[in-house]
Amino acid sequence: MDTIDAIILGIVQGLTEFLPVSSSGHLELGKAILGDNSIPEESLLFTVVLHFATALSTLVVFRKDVWDIIKGLFQFKWNEETQFSLKIIISMIPAALVGFLLEDFMEVFFDGAIFIVGIMLIVTAVLLYLADMAKTTPKGVSYRSAFVIGMAQMVAMLPGISRSGATISTAVLLGIDKTKSARFSFLMVVPLILGKVTKDILSGDISFESAQMGAMGAGFVAAFIAGLVACTWMIKLVRQSKLTYFAIYCFIVGLIAIGWSIWG
Repeated sequence: MDTIDAIILGIVQGLTEFLPVSSSGHLELGKAILGDNSIPEESLLFTVVLHFATALSTLVVFRKDVWDIIKGLFQFKWNEETQFSLKIIISMIPAALVGFLLEDFMEVFFDGAIFIVGIMLIVTAVLLYLADMAKTTPKGVSYRSAFVIGMAQMVAMLPGISRSGATISTAVLLGIDKTKSARFSFLMVVPLILGKVTKDILSGDISFESAQMGAMGAGFVAAFIAGLVACTWMIKLVRQSKLTYFAIYCFIVGLIAIGWSIWG
């Protein structure tokens, strides 16, 4: 993969990590279109690097929330910040179990499975449409809803299912306030991504070849900058109930992906 391709894929990742159109699905489509011939392990490595970049952009956008949570935790009290952190942990359980127990199996889906991406994008479109039709309520995230949202995040590990789309839609369909749904959705993924990267570094799964450093660095920067823009934009879109536009987009791209896999 050359530097230009890495930058393109980085921008795609940064935008689609937060916009509800599936970052992993678009990365697989982008690799297919750009003719990326990386072996599955290298392809998954690049995906992890780009996800790490968007995790950092999330921390920047929600820096005040993250700082308030950290300060609240160090008070060692059963306060709002401690309860929110516990809900984040509960939401991580389903995806963490799948990532730990079925990691090798999941790698198969990151090897140009364009037909599956197309089907999952259509599923994402349905979820987004249903969420946009849901009524707005002031309800917050409960412990039970945190686990259900975590189940949605687990399913979204499949390329083509938008993680933000699935988690935000699930939260809204559970009756949770749309702004709170977006905030919880974006913050809940950060520990998972950082944990995944840490695990891979400690296990030796991530090893950078010198020839890869330039391209991966360029992709990382592109994903980080695009993520800052998309995260801020997405919060406004969810609040204004404009997810139907993305539902239409996902449906069209899903059909194109299915057609590409059959006749491309």
